[in-house]
Amino acid sequence: MQKLAIYQSLWAMERRHPDQVEYSVDESFDMIVEAGFSGVCLDLGADEIAEFTGFKPLFETRGLTCMVNAFPGKVADMQPLLGMAGDFGATLVNVIGGVMPVTVAGAIPVIYRWMEEAEKCDLPLLFETHRDGMLNDLYYTLQVIDSVPEMRLCADLSHFVVDREFRIPLPEVDRGYITRILERSDCFQGRVASREQVQIQIDFPQHAQWVEVFKSWWKEGMRMWRSRNADDATLIFLCELGPPPYAMTDANQLELSDRWTEGLAIKTWVEQIWAELEQEQT
Repeated sequence: MQKLAIYQSLWAMERRHPDQVEYSVDESFDMIVEAGFSGVCLDLGADEIAEFTGFKPLFETRGLTCMVNAFPGKVADMQPLLGMAGDFGATLVNVIGGVMPVTVAGAIPVIYRWMEEAEKCDLPLLFETHRDGMLNDLYYTLQVIDSVPEMRLCADLSHFVVDREFRIPLPEVDRGYITRILERSDCFQGRVASREQVQIQIDFPQHAQWVEVFKSWWKEGMRMWRSRNADDATLIFLCELGPPPYAMTDANQLELSDRWTEGLAIKTWVEQIWAELEQEQT
């Protein structure tokens, strides 16, 4: 039977509150376990590996699995990041590439090199749709995936909504572009954007239309994932509501909503979507 595993981002646990202390890493892991998440995602570059190495026992003692969001700033950075991911028993490595060739032709050899390195380490490698990364732009990404048919994606669609300033109702051509991204995506990220903001408050009434758009995209992508994967495959969905400045704040640097509560709400939505998809197959 196919399974759904929902992870929480450790980066998303940062508070960045003007007068409240940060959670310790232990406290963050305990909160994640108690909330019923399956794993934790670590975001790091090659120069941060030593800092994160000590987190390994936290996964082992709490029964959590690991996902790595890798930020290679140079082509050679991927190898040590894959080494750490392998040591942690990571379920997958998701790349936000700091190597950003202007042309598609320039990106192709980098992508193939990284995929080959990951294959040698026996690690699934995905490339994230992310601004200020290799797949910064929707149109560029569409050209890249056409040029590298083996390439698989992690769909953080919030970036493309801002990148292309999508409007509601979505034109059919834009719907088609997103479907092409979802067809190539093997992991999905939980954040809701609008055409001007990469992370909006999910319970504000003025954002309700965008919430429904993202729910529909997640359902579409998850349905396609289920149809092309084996009966024993596991889909990872990552809740990743970033701290300020991702999260909007007021004049006193206070966030406009409770990200932890929002992350739990997204977790519940995704579990409901998964249950609905299971019903479709009965």
